[in-house]
Amino acid sequence: MKIDRVWAVYFSPNGNTEKIIVAVADSLGKKLDAEVKRLDYTLPSVRNEINSFSKSDLVIWGTPVYAGRIPNKILPYIQNNFIGNDAMAVPIAVFGNRSYDDALIELRNVLESNGFHTIAGAGFAAKHAFSKVLSAGRPDKDDMDKAEVFSKGIADKVNMLNDIPKPISVKGNNPPTEYYKPKGLDGKPTVFLKAKPKTDHEKCNKCGICISSCPMGSINIEDSSEVTGICIKCHACVNKCPNNAKYFDDEAFLSHKMMLERDFMQRKEPEIFL
Repeated sequence: MKIDRVWAVYFSPNGNTEKIIVAVADSLGKKLDAEVKRLDYTLPSVRNEINSFSKSDLVIWGTPVYAGRIPNKILPYIQNNFIGNDAMAVPIAVFGNRSYDDALIELRNVLESNGFHTIAGAGFAAKHAFSKVLSAGRPDKDDMDKAEVFSKGIADKVNMLNDIPKPISVKGNNPPTEYYKPKGLDGKPTVFLKAKPKTDHEKCNKCGICISSCPMGSINIEDSSEVTGICIKCHACVNKCPNNAKYFDDEAFLSHKMMLERDFMQRKEPEIFL
């Protein structure tokens, strides 16, 4: 099957999903002699238009995993603003070394419903947004080597395709079940939906990076210490602040973070489906 364009499409508040998706797309562009284009829908300013693809497109689609699923505040945009028109697609779930649970199968199902045909899929581990130590440094060289092997497998499959394939078989409950319920250090469920980042005013120089990095547009442009909208706990403001002025101090949230760092440090390897 002839592919004219390979698309890297992703939501990536901290850059890890972007790194994996772009690497796979760039490699495929070379292997298939196709143009490579990007559609980064991380920031709210780009989540307005309807995006249509064509039969000669191959879309490498990445999402980070939030509570074992596609981020629920972003899901409606994916469902309503993309038209596949029989384009090929590869869903990739990027998780923080715990599990991708039902995120991969959920993304596959949404893409299929939107007129894409999924031909491969994968779950890749990356540094957890909450933590400095959980899966630190990932995706690393081994991960990127496996991304290259994955891209070769996709290219080989594309070159052999003559007809529209069945949806790729991936891990997960179909349909997806409940979202992962966070737990604290005591093993009991913990809730921190209302937790928002705080600001150390002695460190903050009002550079505005946190404002421009927030994927929900939730930080007050007049006062960066004020979160006026929904916080999805992506930690873009915390991780991108050059002065380490942003932090979370919610006790339930911190207990959950410490539980993850205690129980999920063993390295999880990428899982590939072709």
